[in-house]
Amino acid sequence: MSRDDVAAGIDAHPITVSKLISGKMKLTQDWMARFSTVFGVPPEQIITAPSATRIVKVRSHVEAGAWESHSEWPEEEWYSVAIPDDPRYRTLELFGSETRGPSMNRRYPEQTVLVHTSFIAAGERLEVGKRYIVERERPDGTRETTVKTLSRDEDGRLWLMPESTDPRFQAPIPIDDDVEAVVRVVGRVIYSVQRED
Repeated sequence: MSRDDVAAGIDAHPITVSKLISGKMKLTQDWMARFSTVFGVPPEQIITAPSATRIVKVRSHVEAGAWESHSEWPEEEWYSVAIPDDPRYRTLELFGSETRGPSMNRRYPEQTVLVHTSFIAAGERLEVGKRYIVERERPDGTRETTVKTLSRDEDGRLWLMPESTDPRFQAPIPIDDDVEAVVRVVGRVIYSVQRED
């Protein structure tokens, strides 16, 4: 239903509808009653229906083997995805990152959006079997931002494991003493969004 359709249904100008929706004009009981007739819901649902989704901005990428100064995109390249509004994460800021390359292609095809927490802000503990956005930083300041699955070996040592069909991305990365780079856990992946081709 378009704005013009709604305007005709409530006997108002389309600009009035825009002002009512944006909050620039007061939504009185009379207006709610008119809207309720058009949408076929009780007047109280016009302003109280909770959303079952949450919008997350996708503003960076993760790509194993890509060493760069940063992975965040210019703001004009950001886009949004909707995920379920999970009560466990309502108080946390969530972040979206798009996968590039084949380093986790058994689980996440290229251009999958990974929605993740901030590991520090969430106050989380590492959990074996969960997938994490991790950053590896070299002494020259370049960083590789990637996604890996946390694993523990029989000696209790933690490893970041790729899930890839590509032999170049099948080596595990030690989480505590990588000689090539300092490893930081950025956040835990809580949702993935991918397009079906």
